[in-house]
Amino acid sequence: MSATPSKTAAAAVSIASNATLIALKLVAGVVTGSVAILADAVNSAIDLLASVVAFFSVREADKPADPEHPYGHEKLENLAAAIEGMLILVGAAIVVYESIRRLLLGAQVENLGFGIAIIALTVVVNFAVSAFLSRRAQQTGSPALEGDAAHLRTDAISSAGVLVGLALVGLTGAAWLDPVVALLVTLAIGITGIRLLSRSGRVLVDEALPEEELAAIQEEIQGFAARGVAGFHALRGRRAGAHAYVDLHLQFRTGTSLEAAHDVAHQLQDAIRARLGGADVLIHLEPEDRVRPGGEVPGG
Repeated sequence: MSATPSKTAAAAVSIASNATLIALKLVAGVVTGSVAILADAVNSAIDLLASVVAFFSVREADKPADPEHPYGHEKLENLAAAIEGMLILVGAAIVVYESIRRLLLGAQVENLGFGIAIIALTVVVNFAVSAFLSRRAQQTGSPALEGDAAHLRTDAISSAGVLVGLALVGLTGAAWLDPVVALLVTLAIGITGIRLLSRSGRVLVDEALPEEELAAIQEEIQGFAARGVAGFHALRGRRAGAHAYVDLHLQFRTGTSLEAAHDVAHQLQDAIRARLGGADVLIHLEPEDRVRPGGEVPGG
């Protein structure tokens, strides 16, 4: 199975958009001599690399499980999002370096009208493409597309800061404002990169599902108390890509047949799956005498 068309098409749109904007920014940077524009072009180049990573990761992540990857390939999307977070931080470091260098050596900006027009266009395009990718990420539950959307939002914010800087330079004639504004914009870029890297890292190390999701699972279990379920224990949950993975031990009252317990367990799997939006649920059946403290199901 290949990635869903909405995922790959969205990633392809991001690649085409970034490639075009990089070319425009490089031309504007050369024409104006603005360090902020050139740094923004470098940031967009990193965005392009991130978009390529997202494009291939969503294709690979949707492949079915195989003997080498019995749990599937979905964590590739989380890995891609983590890589994008690191690339955002690299872009921030490049902006800081170049801005400080220009502050120390002096900066000169020319042809501001052309630069302002190009950067204004990139701001509009990046916000539009970012919104498009965010909608696709929500529809498909794709962390890679979510990371790519975040990347483009930071690029749009960066470009907006550059636009403000160019306008101020044009109004005041103070060329040093160009690298100063670039440094200020770097703060927003860095914060987004750290958040994206942190969120992806938590999934890659199999952090437990949020408390509200675990509580929802327990609520579903308690709904089966009248159907022979005596208790549960060893409830665990994690996330990979767009899906949650849950496993637990479910105890049944003495006298419950294996067939009946098996049927109830499958119905509980369906209930949990529906509650968590398509979770993969594994249930181990146990007799009542193995109920452990804290795992009893009330109301039976």
